[in-house]
Amino acid sequence: MLTVITLLTLGILLGFLLSNKEKIIGYVDQLTNWSIYLLLFLLGISVGVNEKIIKNFGEIGIKATILTAGAILGSVVISYFTYKLFLKK
Repeated sequence: MLTVITLLTLGILLGFLLSNKEKIIGYVDQLTNWSIYLLLFLLGISVGVNEKIIKNFGEIGIKATILTAGAILGSVVISYFTYKLFLKK
């Protein structure tokens, strides 16, 4: 955990120092995107080799769909009430 906090802190400091270097920011942005793609690919491999997940894929998919729909519905409802209470004059 200390390693994660240290790396995050160093990244924040380096980002602050390089905040006005547009070319470097562009490279970092591309590197971040490709790193996320690689992590998603490796996650897919991990899921694919896990027989327990593959056998229960249908049940997991149904639960994930219900959870996602609930999260979206909850966000819409809270956004509506937030707009009504705080933003609409």
